[in-house]
Amino acid sequence: MKKKALVLLLLVVVSVSKSNMADGEDGNSKMDSAVHIVYTERPEGEEPEAYHIRTLASVLGSEEAARDALIYSYKSAASGFSAKLTPQQVSEILKQPGVLQVVPDRTLQLHSGRSILH
Repeated sequence: MKKKALVLLLLVVVSVSKSNMADGEDGNSKMDSAVHIVYTERPEGEEPEAYHIRTLASVLGSEEAARDALIYSYKSAASGFSAKLTPQQVSEILKQPGVLQVVPDRTLQLHSGRSILH
């Protein structure tokens, strides 16, 4: 269980870093869009990133829009991607085959390990 929690924490940290870098780059300033992590099944016979783009394109309408919205594609510890999505797009992507879960990305503060109660 600890290993899964660590992997999830690492995924969130990487996603937060990537989303912070992408915030000013994508030109998409929809107030109701937010970064979400979309967990998917591992694709068989297809590169994970291509599968993630195809899944996202099915909701956004084009491969170009999917590439613009994609922030990061997870390929090692888990299969999935992070992307800026509106609530409507989240509802639609949840209906796609192979999508397991969609969770909002959150910024977490890690403690330094030093306690003031020494």
